[in-house]
Amino acid sequence: MTPDSTPARATNIPSLDRLLNDPAFAPVIARYTRTQVTAALRSELEQLRRRAVVGSLRSGELSPHALAGNVDASLERHTRPRLRAVFNLSGTVLHTNLGRALLSDTAVHSVVRALTAPVNLEFDLSSGGRGDRDDLVEPILCELTGAEAATVVNNNAAAVLLMLNTLASRREVIVSRGELVEIGGAFRIPDVMRSAGAKLVEVGTTNRTHASDYAEAMGPHTALLMKVHTSNYRISGFTATVALAELAAMGHVRGVPVAVDLGSGSLIDLERWGLPKEPTVRDAVAAGADLVSFSADKLLGGPQAGIIVGRTELIRRLKKNPLKRALRVGKLTLAALEPVLALYRSPELLAERLPTLRLLTRKPAEIEAQAQRLLPLVQAALGETYVATVSSMNSQIGSGALPVDRLPSYGLCVRKSPGKRGSLPRLEAELRQLPRPIIGRIAEKALWLDMRCLEAADEAEFVAQWDSADR
Repeated sequence: MTPDSTPARATNIPSLDRLLNDPAFAPVIARYTRTQVTAALRSELEQLRRRAVVGSLRSGELSPHALAGNVDASLERHTRPRLRAVFNLSGTVLHTNLGRALLSDTAVHSVVRALTAPVNLEFDLSSGGRGDRDDLVEPILCELTGAEAATVVNNNAAAVLLMLNTLASRREVIVSRGELVEIGGAFRIPDVMRSAGAKLVEVGTTNRTHASDYAEAMGPHTALLMKVHTSNYRISGFTATVALAELAAMGHVRGVPVAVDLGSGSLIDLERWGLPKEPTVRDAVAAGADLVSFSADKLLGGPQAGIIVGRTELIRRLKKNPLKRALRVGKLTLAALEPVLALYRSPELLAERLPTLRLLTRKPAEIEAQAQRLLPLVQAALGETYVATVSSMNSQIGSGALPVDRLPSYGLCVRKSPGKRGSLPRLEAELRQLPRPIIGRIAEKALWLDMRCLEAADEAEFVAQWDSADR
């Protein structure tokens, strides 16, 4: 038995003060401060005492250098940020669990400025008096959508809640049965209706709703006609829906506002870039919608926010609701949103400057070349246990936008080598533990790493991780 492996007793454990003053701990204290090192070391010594009692402690574990290493590793884990950058190789561009849209450089710079300097969040620079924070983005929102007025809250669910509570509390809202959607996190339109104090009136059937269904349901207690864009599923076959223009005309004749929950919130026709068509906010306003709500962090490519545009009188009512203050956004959201909206003034440059559109429009040949370039490195890191190949894949837009449409892509398909004892779930878990976690997906007995969202600027960091991977 070597001296380092001889059993140690509790009396052999060095004291806290002695270790804190040992030179081995100086770098750790410099990195984490004496307060944090003391707390971590105290916890480490307590564990050693318990092990000494059961006879599992060894002398070699009690050297100052060994203990300093343990404390250093413990503090590194403890102080690591919970919110971390990851590599999104899942194949879903607007991944809700990974933060949806990435911000443009102009938006990032604007947020940094708002973080480090006072800003005119609610200060009117012209009059010197108190201003309205919506004024920072309302003009450009009206410019881009053709609406009369606009307001911003913290997400689209909040926008829908605010519209319903303001216009239809204790009154009826008519919605097609085929539009009573559930989105991520079990968020359901009927549940929002109840929370807002509105009474849901369902019309039509799951697959077919006609104008007569709305007309027959309207009565003295009808406060709102509502259309919900079914962005996260499709019904095909024997179907019928009422066009927004027809519904708006019907509502206006009866003096009933028409609201549209547009969800993904595209501000521009995506077909010009070869992407599937998605209804735009401007189209909804032009069709006669009195209010249109949509997300800012989906196809729009901005920060998390819910935007409502529409008639001035109705927007004014929304802003007077006490809920509006509870749901309002802060300066960082507005600092990010304004420059993102400004990018839409130059649509010919949008695919270059807006990260969401840039990722959605990447050419399959470019992605394939990237996958071929990275294949030897990844295979070397995987060793003989797994086999990686370049494979065609289908990315999806995500966050409920265009659910059945797929984008041709390429990436690496990783499978177990025949006869080897590898585990794809274990490999996938190991990739999630890297300094910058790699998020792929397991399907069809393979780990799929879609390269669509791996941009050139991040490739060096991605390569460095595989270079240093120990497996």
